Parts: sequence; structure tokens; C-alpha cells
Amino acid sequence: MNLTNKDILETALRQSAIDAGCNKDDFLCDNNVIVISENNNGARKYLELPFECHMISYGNNIVASVSENCRGIVSDYVNSFKTEHCFETPNMHVLNDKLEEKGLRICFMAEYFLPDLNCLKILDCPYELKLLDKNDFSELYTEQWSNALCEKRKELDILGVGAYDGNKLVGLAGCSADCESMWQIGIDVLPEYRRQGIA
Repeated sequence: MNLTNKDILETALRQSAIDAGCNKDDFLCDNNVIVISENNNGARKYLELPFECHMISYGNNIVASVSENCRGIVSDYVNSFKTEHCFETPNMHVLNDKLEEKGLRICFMAEYFLPDLNCLKILDCPYELKLLDKNDFSELYTEQWSNALCEKRKELDILGVGAYDGNKLVGLAGCSADCESMWQIGIDVLPEYRRQGIA
């Protein structure tokens, strides 16, 4: 199957819609969309649904998947600032102050990146690369590889690529099967081996 950038974006939009409980086209509107969060078996496995407040943007607008308890607060917030400024301080302090009145606080923030197939090219790595599977991960659930592998969800870690300096693992990219349609890649490189093109 030959994927295009459009295919990759469509896949990400579909998964975000499952996670948020909305329509994939909601992410492409000009106006913000507020939906009530619900459990969904197709959501990424590490998400704790339903959300109190979860905001997603692909650049056009914000889709907020919220509890009924937070609907008014979040609606007021996302409609008070430009999309990109809703994810910045000091504006996020405004949201946090309102959430604290409900016994909640802003917690996780994450940026996810989709590959641009027009820019991908094979790069040389100065170290030997080895393909790894679940059986190779058992001793690697340590702090130094905690971006590439997740000890809490070992069953999702299914594939990896290790960079080796002799017998020493110096870099690791791990793939977790977070949902049916998409895998997430986490990467760690030992501090003394960084800035050499390993990642």
C-alpha cells in the first residue's frame, strides 16, 4: 500500500475523532467545536476516557472533548483567544484557574507530528542498527529508554530499532500499537551519543 500525505492526515483525523467523540471534519472547520466526552473502545489505549477537558487542534480551530461539568468553562476559553494562543501561557493560566474551581488542573500537553513523505529520506547512522521485537525488550524497561518503551503498557510495545556501538545499545526507537490504525514512535538516545544523527 502506497500511502500519501493525504492518507496519513486522514488516518490521524479519523483517530482523533474517535478519541474525542466527534466527526473528523470537525477539525477542519473555522469555528471551535465542543463535544461531550464518552468512552470508546477504538480510542488510543492509554487514554483515560471520558475526558474532563481535552483540546485538539490541527491548526484551523479547536475541538474540545469535555465533561458536562467543564463545557461552559472550556467553551468560554476557546472562544476568547486565537486557536494557537489557547495552548500557550499566560492564557492557559486563565483556563487552569477556572478548572481549579472544579477541583481540576491542567496536566498533560503533547505535540504529535505526522511524517511528510515528500521530505523523508534515508539517513546514515554511524552505528549498527538492529530490528527488535517484544522478546528483545524485557531488560530495556528502564529510565534511559522510557520514551521508546512504556513499562505501564508493555503489551503495546511491539517493534523497535536499536542502534549499537559494539554490544552497547546507544539509541532506541520503539513502536507502540496505541490503536488499530496508528502506532506511536518514541525515541531515546544515550546523552553521550546525541547529535550524531542516531535519532
